Amino acid sequence: MTAPVEAFATVRGLRLAYLDHGGPGTPLLVLHGHFGRARHLAYLGGALAPGHRVIALEQRAHGRSGRDGDLSPDAYVADAAAFLRGLGTGPAVVLGHSMGGVVAFRLAARYPELVSALVVEEGGACNRPPEVPHPVLDVRGWPRRAPTLRGLADAVRAQGVPDPAYFLESAAEFPDGWGFLFDYEDMVESQRLLVGDWWADWLGSSCPALLVHGADSSVLPTAVAREMARRRPATRLEVFEGCGHWVHDDDPSGFAAAVRRFLVTLD
Repeated sequence: MTAPVEAFATVRGLRLAYLDHGGPGTPLLVLHGHFGRARHLAYLGGALAPGHRVIALEQRAHGRSGRDGDLSPDAYVADAAAFLRGLGTGPAVVLGHSMGGVVAFRLAARYPELVSALVVEEGGACNRPPEVPHPVLDVRGWPRRAPTLRGLADAVRAQGVPDPAYFLESAAEFPDGWGFLFDYEDMVESQRLLVGDWWADWLGSSCPALLVHGADSSVLPTAVAREMARRRPATRLEVFEGCGHWVHDDDPSGFAAAVRRFLVTLD
C-alpha cells in the first residue's frame, strides 16, 4: 500500500490539511469526528483501492488545519463543499464518522451535486438529550502538557477515559512537552454547537446511503439508528454487534468490508 500524501489547501481563506491516497478511482472524501484527524481512517485508502481514491480532510480547528473562531456546523459543511469543488473531480462518495457523519449528510442535503453517495458512521440525526444523554465531552480539565506521550495517556486515563488511543492520534510533541493539537475550548464549543435536531438534513437528500452503527455505542442509540434507516429511502443500515462509537477501530476489517459491499452496489 502506498502511503498517502499529506498536503494543504486554502479553503475559504483557511489553510486545511488533507491526506490523498491518489489513484484514478472515484473520489471518496473522508471526514473525521470531533478530536479526530485525517489519518484516523487512513487504512481505507488501501482497503478501497483501486476503485476509489480516498481523500481525508483534516477539518477546521483539528490536527494541522487552521482555525478562525467559527466552529458552527455550517462552517464545517461550507469547508467540505469548497474543498470538493477545489478538487475538480466531480461528485464524490462522502464518508463521515460522528460529527463528520453529520457534516456529510448535511453536505448532501445542501449540495446534492457534490455528493454521489453517503457512508455515515455513528452520525446521528438527533444529537441532544434525552436521546444522547451526554453530547458534549468536557475536556477543559485535561492536562495541557505531559513530559512524555505515555504520561499524557496516563493523565487522560485519570480523567475517566479508559482507552485514550483515539485522542492520542492528535498528540504531538511541543517545546514544553507532549500535548494535543486541538484547543480544548474549541472542542467543547464545537460539540456544543452540534447539539440539536438534524432530522431535516438527514432526510434532505436522496442519494444512496450506508448507515453504520455500533450496537454498544453511547452516542447513537440503536433505536435512533433504526429510525434513521426506516425514514430515509435508499438507506442501508449495518449494525456491528460488540462495537461502540468507533466501529472503524473496533472492527476495522469488518467496517472496510461493509463499505466495500456498499460501494459495489453503486457501480
